[in-house]
Amino acid sequence: MSLSLVVSLVQWMADSEYNTRMSTSIPKEFHDLLTTKIAFAQLATIMADGSPQVTPVWFDFDGTHIIVNTALGRTKDKNMRRDPRVSIAINDPENAYRYVQIRGRVVEMTTDGADAVIDGLAKKYMGVDSYPYRRAEETRVTVKILPERSQVTA
Repeated sequence: MSLSLVVSLVQWMADSEYNTRMSTSIPKEFHDLLTTKIAFAQLATIMADGSPQVTPVWFDFDGTHIIVNTALGRTKDKNMRRDPRVSIAINDPENAYRYVQIRGRVVEMTTDGADAVIDGLAKKYMGVDSYPYRRAEETRVTVKILPERSQVTA
């Protein structure tokens, strides 16, 4: 995707007509993407220069927050510590045209219990009890994101 296309998309998303079509809550009929379906999320963070950075991530939902896990010092970790604004897109794994887009803010980043969270995500996404790609030198970080706006397409 070219930079000019990304800039055009961001400008379009910022206009008031688009924003009025967004909801302040996630519609119940899309909660299956957050709770029962095994779907990957695309997490967008903001680089120091203002450009977007997108990473596919495993996630969980506690009924209030989107929960992701990363390693201390990774690009998304640094970006979210500097600027808590994020956007997440989650496509239905059975219908790519059905998705929820969530805009929100990071409200908590902690290393406490983060190893257990990544193990839980490994169980959800890989069916294994322990995250197999753990590196001894890395520190895991759990991130809680509070959704502020959402948009859905079906």
